Amino acid sequence: METRAYAACREPATPPENRLVMPVQSFRSWQDSDRRKPAAPKDWKTPWLKRLFVFGGGLLLTGYGAWEMYHVVSVSRTTSLQYALLVLFTVNFSWIALAFTSSVLGFFGLLFGAGRTDRADSLQHRTVVVMPIYNESSARTFAALAAIRESVEATGLGAHFDYFIVSDTTNPDVWISEERAFLALRERLGPDSRVYYRHRPKNHHRKAGNIADFVTRWGGHYAHMLVLDADSLMTGTCIVRLAAAMEADPDSGIIQSLPLIINRNTFFARLQQFAARVYGPVIATGLAMWSGRDGNYWGHNAIIRTKAFADHCGLPDLKGKPPFGGHVLSHDFVEAALMRRAGWSVYMLPDLTGSYEESPPSLIDVSVRDRRWCQGNLQHSRIIGAKGFVWSTRQHFATGIMGYLASPFWLMQLVVGILIVLQVNYARPEYFTQDFTLFPIWPRFDPERALNLFALTMAILLAPKLFGLLLTLFNGKLRRAGGGAIRLVLSALLEILFSAFFAPIMMLIQSGSVFQILLGRDTGWNPQRRDDGSIPMKDIIRRHRTHTVLGLVAGVSAFMIATSLFAWMSPTIVGLVLAIPLSWASGQLALGLWLKRHRLLVTPEEGDPPAIALRANALQAEFDAAGFDDADGLRALHADPDLREAHELMLPESSPRRRGEIEPDRAVAQAKLVDAETIEDAAIWLKPKERMVVLHDRALVALLASLPAERADA
Repeated sequence: METRAYAACREPATPPENRLVMPVQSFRSWQDSDRRKPAAPKDWKTPWLKRLFVFGGGLLLTGYGAWEMYHVVSVSRTTSLQYALLVLFTVNFSWIALAFTSSVLGFFGLLFGAGRTDRADSLQHRTVVVMPIYNESSARTFAALAAIRESVEATGLGAHFDYFIVSDTTNPDVWISEERAFLALRERLGPDSRVYYRHRPKNHHRKAGNIADFVTRWGGHYAHMLVLDADSLMTGTCIVRLAAAMEADPDSGIIQSLPLIINRNTFFARLQQFAARVYGPVIATGLAMWSGRDGNYWGHNAIIRTKAFADHCGLPDLKGKPPFGGHVLSHDFVEAALMRRAGWSVYMLPDLTGSYEESPPSLIDVSVRDRRWCQGNLQHSRIIGAKGFVWSTRQHFATGIMGYLASPFWLMQLVVGILIVLQVNYARPEYFTQDFTLFPIWPRFDPERALNLFALTMAILLAPKLFGLLLTLFNGKLRRAGGGAIRLVLSALLEILFSAFFAPIMMLIQSGSVFQILLGRDTGWNPQRRDDGSIPMKDIIRRHRTHTVLGLVAGVSAFMIATSLFAWMSPTIVGLVLAIPLSWASGQLALGLWLKRHRLLVTPEEGDPPAIALRANALQAEFDAAGFDDADGLRALHADPDLREAHELMLPESSPRRRGEIEPDRAVAQAKLVDAETIEDAAIWLKPKERMVVLHDRALVALLASLPAERADA
């Protein structure tokens, strides 16, 4: 797989000044010590015993499950459908067996202390905190960045950090609101703000391209960059410790923290928040323990060695058209793979506290994000075999791919099971086969063995949840902050029950995504809805009516075929039949707040809120009061000369146009501005795309500014 290095576009410039736009700096000015290569991986300590336990144990469990399933279906002569059922069961069972052995490792690692991150008292190098944003709420994102900066300053090491908001926003009103929030934040922080903002004219290659543009133009200023998401929060202590860990380990390329979900209040988001907080550390710790220095990157809340990233993590464009071709959507896995291939280590510090994120508020919001992730992970099927990747890297790719293929495999297993029962009850026996037999061939099963295998499967599937619950109950501080032992147990039962109801819906959604991708249908990149709020019922019905119909058809058919089949499929049937009310309930803020008042699905971070979350919420209220997100961008720019001057200052130099060259969108926008008698006319006439053209053009901004606020005869 051919990749490219991110080269700087200009010669080295002066050190950063307190200006709106930071001067560009390349990597060519770095000292020779910054050009060195990492130590040979053979000098690192690889956790072979832990890997043997996880993968060897997973293989043994899978072998045992397959053996038992074979005996379940081979009571008599085995049919083709039974062999298909055996294969599908083995594939699905291997997936949960591996998750089980990894969680066992994580459980004992947390139980006996998997490691501690030392406190940092000093730093030597500069780090930039980079927040990519795309059509987000300006009040939310800038309040979060301000809270992060305050927390870092409180450590006494704030002078080592700069902050960069890199915008790919395509909504003109949101773009101007970002600039207003940025200028307000700069004014609030004073002359030593060290906060910068850049809006990219074209969001080429989405988030990966956004980061690449930053690294290319400004990466030379910094030894490290800490990448956030728009919903990220990180304490100053956490950030400083990540920077110190990278300085202490000269072979580290990426160090990933474990973000916990906070600030969620809808029913579905609270389920996710509780599961991530109680069960997530077990899974993440197990992953970190067996991965060692061959770990993965999740795209945010992680620190990266900038020069190594620039040299080795330029993403290739895959040959062909989307969905399998084009730019890589799930770029983070690939960047970790390329960093590791170059000899730099990639690992996670799961015990490092103070790293937070948010989650989508409803089932439909999750499915929208999941569609993009599905396409990105399936693209990895074209990358997994590239030369030079270590074994663990390929395993990370395989895990991501299987995370979405598991749904169609599960669906096929259900279909095969139905066909087998249908064959038993309705198919005519075949007396005269090629091999002479005195009796017809009937599919038969060992019911006792089948029941035992089902119990084993459920135990393995639920074990990571049990491990996380036990660890939370063992920790007195976490137990009290989570509502006490009884409420924690009730919350876990509630999460397990509704996860079982939501699972078949997600199975069909992910299966549909996989089939769409296989048919060549590309996905877009819609901004994620982060605020709490319900979805209109008509949209819910439209999205889930097919799921409901399939559930009804499956339920009636299963009951008519055999009551035992209906009982076996009942969890799936119930989830699908109730898809519409479940999806409606998932986005209900009132339901989530009712559970919160009764101390159910409460996480320790709700019982004892992090100071940075409280500060970010308070700052957001102040930014909301300023009305940045509510104003019309053109009107705001017209009414405020200082904003207009700053906007023009932050615009990149425009490329010279050839004589006689006409840009249709610009020509239309200019004509509308010329015909407009007031700013109100322009605001009404200009379409969003034309507004973006105006905002990118200094001459058109000047023409906009010359318009009267109201008609002369008014």
